Amino acid sequence: MASINTLFGYNMNQTDTFRLIRQAGFKAVILRWSDLFDNVVCNLQPDQARSAGLAVENVHARFQDDNDLWRNNLDGEAITRRLLEFIEDCRTYEIPTMVVHLNDGEAPPPCNKLGLLRVNRIAEQAERLNRNVAFENTRTVDCLASVFEQVHSRRIGFCYDSGHAHCRTPDVDLLDPYGSRLMALHLHDNYGKTTTEGRKDQHRLPFDGTIDWPEIMRKIAQYGYRGPVCLEVKNFFYDELSIEAFLQIAFERAQKLESMLKLELRNRNNN
Repeated sequence: MASINTLFGYNMNQTDTFRLIRQAGFKAVILRWSDLFDNVVCNLQPDQARSAGLAVENVHARFQDDNDLWRNNLDGEAITRRLLEFIEDCRTYEIPTMVVHLNDGEAPPPCNKLGLLRVNRIAEQAERLNRNVAFENTRTVDCLASVFEQVHSRRIGFCYDSGHAHCRTPDVDLLDPYGSRLMALHLHDNYGKTTTEGRKDQHRLPFDGTIDWPEIMRKIAQYGYRGPVCLEVKNFFYDELSIEAFLQIAFERAQKLESMLKLELRNRNNN
């Protein structure tokens, strides 16, 4: 099943966004409960998506001051409470998975015991409410590694972001150690470390950068991932395309990735 993020760069209302996504052929979406939106706008999204014929794959939690999760201050407690409340919202709106950033920026605070205790509280809430929490790779991977090594819960998993991995941590293999914990994908392209400009997180459509997509899909299949193939793309480099044209190309690229994944899964089953 092909899925896409709802904030992909065009200015339009939510109802039209969901309608056009479904019209392009997508069957699911990842929602974004952004700090730019008020609670009413956020809370309307699940029903609007489903009314358009779209499943809600997951929701990306609001990310602002993510680094406070690791700091001994009131803001650290506030972000923890906010994430606990988001898990309750996921149950209320029947959303199976919440995607979360563990940190942000070029020099985030080091992971520590306090932050891990907070992540354990998040895991306990997820267990209690039967929701999943997928932590996403960002600029650094130390905290991600610590969480997966020290927080033991079947409700805590991995959201693999191909673009972040390619331009920010290209020398670190994330799928081999954490592929068995995959709960979500954020697939998009960029030019990695080839140029100064290319190092940026560009959110290009797959196959418009230098990611080795056959190898990525092979590794995803290696761990038996059978969830949606989800694009997290934006129109930063596609000004000439209408909304409809952008979404149609995005759907075609998602289908191509989905075919690659299915082929790899079949090959694995036949071996």
